[in-house]
This record gives sequence, structure tokens and C-alpha cells, in this order.
Amino acid sequence: MLRAVLDANVFVSAAIRPEGPPGAILEEFLRRAAFELVLSPAIVDEVSRALTYPKVRRYLRRGFDAERWFEDLVVLSYFVPDQYKAVAVSRDPDDDKYIAAALEGRADFIVAGDSDLLSIREYEKIRIVRPRAFLDLLTG
Repeated sequence: MLRAVLDANVFVSAAIRPEGPPGAILEEFLRRAAFELVLSPAIVDEVSRALTYPKVRRYLRRGFDAERWFEDLVVLSYFVPDQYKAVAVSRDPDDDKYIAAALEGRADFIVAGDSDLLSIREYEKIRIVRPRAFLDLLTG
């Protein structure tokens, strides 16, 4: 089974616009168990924080509890304990947590909307792709 790490942009986009590719990816995860979602404490912290930003909250659907939605995803995920450290892989050091989680969780993909991550393209046989490409792989 495929394993994937999703960056915070993907989660936030899915929460705001569930009909888009990021939302469809998470539907594939929830409804069909089409892949294993790999998360780490650092990723959970970043996504949890991002979902509370006023600029994100203003775009969420009325009545949608983003925190509970994300907690449900966390419970269903393959959780790694942040023991690996990837150093200076991405131009943005804050993005190295995604690479570290992918290495630790033996993920096949990192799905990202972040240009710094996407510019790497592949690292240690982990492909870094846009949400549309990953969705096409899951549903193709």
C-alpha cells in the first residue's frame, strides 16, 4: 500500500475547498483507504496551528469543525515519533519536517502545494508531487 505525507497546505486546502484535489485525496483516504497517511508531531502541530489562523477560519464552511476533522484524520494515520532529522534538504528549513516524516514513515510520496518542497521533486526515492498528480495516481 502507498504511504504519503501531506503538507499543511494540502490539509488547509481540503478544509476550505473539499471538492478540490486536496479534499478528494482525503476522501480517498477516508472512504477507500487508498493510501496510508503518515503524520508526525511536528506536522500535526503545524496543521493544527494553521487551521486556527483567522485568514483560514474566514474561508471555512459554516458549521465545519476543522479541529475535530483533523483530529479524526490523525487517529486514522500512521504516526511516526519525529526521531529522524532531515537537515537542509529544502530551501525552507521548516519544510524538512515533511521529508523527515516521509523517511521515518517509509512514505512513497510527499504531496505538497509548497514550491520549496516541490522544487526538490524526489529525495531518497520519495517523490514530491502536487495534489492533482497524487489524486490522478490514486484514481487512475
